[in-house]
Amino acid sequence: MHKSNISREEAWELLRQYNKEPFHLQHALTLEGVMRWFANFRGYEDEADYWAIVGLLHDIDFELYPEQHCKKAPELLKAAGVGDDMIHSICSHGYGICSDIEPEHEMEKILFAVDEFTGLIGAVALMHPSKSVKDMKVSSVKKKFKDKHFAAGCSRTVIAEGVHNLKWEIGDFTSKTIKAMQSCEDEIRQTMEKLQA
Repeated sequence: MHKSNISREEAWELLRQYNKEPFHLQHALTLEGVMRWFANFRGYEDEADYWAIVGLLHDIDFELYPEQHCKKAPELLKAAGVGDDMIHSICSHGYGICSDIEPEHEMEKILFAVDEFTGLIGAVALMHPSKSVKDMKVSSVKKKFKDKHFAAGCSRTVIAEGVHNLKWEIGDFTSKTIKAMQSCEDEIRQTMEKLQA
């Protein structure tokens, strides 16, 4: 059973200590909401706060220390009193890229798969007149997934590997990730508007 030893308010303050870029804050909030949705969907309701905070903090070191991504994070997190379990989960999302910590728990495997995928889906949403995932179709994402030049920074290899590790089918995973992003879109928009006001 994963229990968080840092509150959501403390996690948000900690994130903002090291992250100022709206793009990075929005990505962190997206992962927070998406991970909470998956926790509830997969029957881990009691751990939903933990999953969400892992999502919120997963890129804590990326803005200031991009060259040390997932290597600087333990130091920043430990200093704030974050537990070893959570540090392991956070660093596992960079497995094979910038970390040698392998995703083990289902939550870590989902984080690994959705990190890049939410970026791709978000980029597809920006092409829509609505700029929203509310009217997003799986077919739109599948089409752009195949186009290697579109949102080239979102690694298709990592997404495919993540989905394979979960033993899920890509279409089903796409549909679930869209639903997860829909569940938190309005709240994230409001938070971002307040920050930029």
